[in-house]
Amino acid sequence: MTKVRRISQTKTGIVHGVYIHHDGNVQIVPKGGSMSAFNVAIVGYDDDEVPGRIVEMIEREGIVFAIRQCADSREVVEVARDADVVWVFGFPRVVTAQILPELKRCAVILRTGSGTDNVPVAEATQSGIIVANTPSGTSHPVALHAIALLLAVVRKIAVQDRAVRAGKWDRNVAYPETYLADKTLGLVGFGRIARLVAKKISGFEMKLVAFDPMVEEAVMLELGVEPVSLDALLEQADVVSLHSPLTEQTHRMISERELRLMKAEAIFINTARGEQVDEAALIRALSEGWIAGAGLDVLEKEPPDPENPLLTFDNVVITPHIAGCNDKLYDTFWEDSARTIIEMAKHHRPLWCVNPNVVPRFEGWSTGVE
Repeated sequence: MTKVRRISQTKTGIVHGVYIHHDGNVQIVPKGGSMSAFNVAIVGYDDDEVPGRIVEMIEREGIVFAIRQCADSREVVEVARDADVVWVFGFPRVVTAQILPELKRCAVILRTGSGTDNVPVAEATQSGIIVANTPSGTSHPVALHAIALLLAVVRKIAVQDRAVRAGKWDRNVAYPETYLADKTLGLVGFGRIARLVAKKISGFEMKLVAFDPMVEEAVMLELGVEPVSLDALLEQADVVSLHSPLTEQTHRMISERELRLMKAEAIFINTARGEQVDEAALIRALSEGWIAGAGLDVLEKEPPDPENPLLTFDNVVITPHIAGCNDKLYDTFWEDSARTIIEMAKHHRPLWCVNPNVVPRFEGWSTGVE
């Protein structure tokens, strides 16, 4: 039997209204609210808990809020069957295409963070479900990290650091050979992060080219970036930096063919997703000299196997999928998500829409596209 009780505060010290506890779920019904109100269900989250201040922000708006750390998609259906918004915070892969028909009231899937490869975007779009995300918290850090990886590879910083720690004070251990001025940087994908890279790297006096079939050429030209085809970019660029989202179309978009198009002195940077690159082909490219080096924040398998050859190459710098991280990241993620939910409760457009051309399944919803 479901128990209903009023409690004065959560363990975070935030005072709330009525809680209904059942089957591992927590449903928050605002004081004076009812179960026919706007419903939101968070079905998976990377953080330790949902912060009390976020619960309070949502509750103040009269929103019914269900919380459950779901182990699989069946649990999602249990907690989110009547939710207007199904919310995934971070990387949990519990919202699948198979359960969308059972989420009959779902108008929006909110994925906290930037990437949406753990959300069935194509199927949601076909079902008239808006997909929203919160990319602002990671955009600047990822752009900076892409540039940092480039500099670390070009200046051979990691090799020099290891040599000095091993007692070798010798410039010739890893002598820098590449000068960036007048070189060409190719941006594969020209969304929010790539545009920030273009802005931040402008002082390096590099020529910028980009490929993105989803972005109008005028947008690139406005930022001083030349639009080109993917093949032309790979052939021209001294540095290739990957910034496209992971989709069926971009899965392993960089394979042997693409790597062989690159210059022998080219450097490859990936702060997007590891699955967009054929890692075996990349290993061959680095070991056989098709390209000069790589800076990688993401891999096909994370963490990598200890015997992964990439871990042995001096011309590769690897970081542990940390590009988007910073000391304000989770605060920004929670707050952006709460603000997005509050706007959507008013049937306003989401702050960031992943599928802006979707035809919403329910009247009164807007993606911001006329």
